[in-house]
Amino acid sequence: MTTIRLTMAQALLRYLDQQYISVDGVETKFVKGVIGIFGHGNVTGIGEALERSSGSLTYMQGKNEQGMVHTAAAYAKQKNRRQIYACTTSIGPGALNMITAAATATVNRIPVLLLPGDNFATREPDPVLQQLEVSSDYTVSATDPFKAVSKYWDRIVRPEQLMIAVTQAMRILTDPAETGAVTLALPQDVQAEAYDYPESFFARKVHYLDRRPPVHAAIERAVEQLARGRRPLLIAGGGVLYSEASTQLAAFAEAFGIPVAETQAGKSALPWDHPLNVGAIGVTGSLAANRLAREADVVIGVGTRFSDFTTASRSAFQHPEVAFININLNGMDAAKLGGEAILADAREGLHALQTALQERKYQSGYSSSEIADLRVEWNREVDRLYELQHEAGLAQTTAVGVINRTIDPSSVIVCAAGSLPGDLHRLWRAAAPKTYHMEYGFSCMGYEVSGAFGAALAEPNREVYAMVGDGSYLMLHSELVTSLQEQKKFTILLFNNNGFQCIHNLQREHGSDGFGNEFRYRESETGQLSGDYMPMDFAAHARSLGAKAYQVETAEQLEQALRDARNETITTLIEILVVPGTNAGGYESWWNVGVPEVSTEEKVISAHHAMQASRAKARPI
Repeated sequence: MTTIRLTMAQALLRYLDQQYISVDGVETKFVKGVIGIFGHGNVTGIGEALERSSGSLTYMQGKNEQGMVHTAAAYAKQKNRRQIYACTTSIGPGALNMITAAATATVNRIPVLLLPGDNFATREPDPVLQQLEVSSDYTVSATDPFKAVSKYWDRIVRPEQLMIAVTQAMRILTDPAETGAVTLALPQDVQAEAYDYPESFFARKVHYLDRRPPVHAAIERAVEQLARGRRPLLIAGGGVLYSEASTQLAAFAEAFGIPVAETQAGKSALPWDHPLNVGAIGVTGSLAANRLAREADVVIGVGTRFSDFTTASRSAFQHPEVAFININLNGMDAAKLGGEAILADAREGLHALQTALQERKYQSGYSSSEIADLRVEWNREVDRLYELQHEAGLAQTTAVGVINRTIDPSSVIVCAAGSLPGDLHRLWRAAAPKTYHMEYGFSCMGYEVSGAFGAALAEPNREVYAMVGDGSYLMLHSELVTSLQEQKKFTILLFNNNGFQCIHNLQREHGSDGFGNEFRYRESETGQLSGDYMPMDFAAHARSLGAKAYQVETAEQLEQALRDARNETITTLIEILVVPGTNAGGYESWWNVGVPEVSTEEKVISAHHAMQASRAKARPI
């Protein structure tokens, strides 16, 4: 057996450089490169390997560990999970900074490979700088918390263990049903230890993502269920986009006259003006979709995990005999809401179900005008919100409308948290698949700027826009600097509404007078954060980092700034001053949040009773 003597870190990179993924006969190099921040836990191990033995892997310097993992996740999401970046850090705080982003990737079923440094396996320098010392279990280190947020976790304490560990890591990373964050903890001494690895370990490896067909019996059970329904509703989740099933989705809906609602992850699966697209579903849903959901007798969920926002905390579906058919690769998701499970690739599942229904000559029972009338009513509401005039300044919904009609329809918008996801889910008119990039599984504040950078890396021929509130921007914007370093431009659309206004709205809707959510000075007389708004200049801040920047406060200024930004060659920020609280509200939907049963404020007690009354309408499973 021919062997090659390499350090564990060198062997890891050589192995990753030879991994490929094949979908529908198209092969793609799976690992594009490594994003990292060096410290004493990785600089002389994997850092040396990246410097001298990286092969064709590219190295990119991150600025914040959480931000660089968000970048990697957004890149993989935009690539339909067919290409990834790995992320390397030092031990201790460097490693722990990745945990939030690891959870974000896992919740959203996005593959990311995390390579945090770890304590010395030999324990010779004890305790090493940044080491946790857990007196009850000395094997615990700062990488153990990754177990809770990883789909696969391993610690490589001998160099030969690498071979088994990376095989299992690749199994998860390339499994569309089970993918998420994969963590390989790398003790800093083991990274530098050499081993005689078999040459065969570094052979080119192709991982085949064969489309999983549905079992015939499952299709027959679903057909029997659906055949009894006259008012079906199809809910398109992120699995439709990952499966590249948009064409099949449209064909299925058109064949039987079934309206299609979209989750946050599934939005853009159908163009907004398709006659059967009734828009967003659930808490942030459209009037059309939510009314149809309430009366639906069969719900066909395709590639969705049925989050509480999608189901309006299980209250969206009010038909007494409503049944669910769930097409999903993930068994856990397919079993939700007591649905009839079709374990299959979205495209294959839709095709098989369509064929079987056509043999039955099935048609939905909607009238020729019912769906069209609902769409007309909803589009009038969107137009109204897009043209809304507010006496105090620019309304948020108006700003969204200006952006939607001004940027190129092929552009990618990226968002994650605050009030913007609600407005974008309801109002944004997406013209093509993969133009709407929303991280709403974790709704992680701080994803937006890093995520837009990742999307820009994945889509070099498209304009990419980060839609972000001032609160999220303050939490994390470090990868703006990395985008300048890498000369990879995107545009940040920063909605400045002086605080965490989404939660401020939620707070006031449930009996509060407003507390601790706006960016105001503390008043000396009351001791409360109720003084004037803090005058932060985000455009000036972006310029100080080297970006281009504009500040606007009218619709006309925003439109011009968007046109100017498109001509810029480096990352650009447009600060948009909007009136707080001018986002869209709910449309016949409900969200279950805990409201105190006991309070000194009568408004809170009333809100509690209203919440209890709504809870009674929710499905028990």
